[in-house]
Amino acid sequence: MPLATIVGFVAALCTTVSFVPQVISAWRTRSTRDLSLQSFAAYAFGLTLWLIYGLMIRDVPLIVANGLTLLLALTILGLKLKHG
Repeated sequence: MPLATIVGFVAALCTTVSFVPQVISAWRTRSTRDLSLQSFAAYAFGLTLWLIYGLMIRDVPLIVANGLTLLLALTILGLKLKHG
């Protein structure tokens, strides 16, 4: 596996895992009051575009990172919409 791909996967792991504590906290407490709806919506839109870009250039680390992080961000957005 090329070094650039390894670096990409490590970066993907770091950025994706960084969202897990926020999802767990929002899920457990059902509190998202301190989270900005606009910020997470813009972030999810950006992740969607990165995912599309990754698919277009067939870059596996981009696809994995942005696909998984998008799922986490959408979970937080869903909780924000449900619980305010």
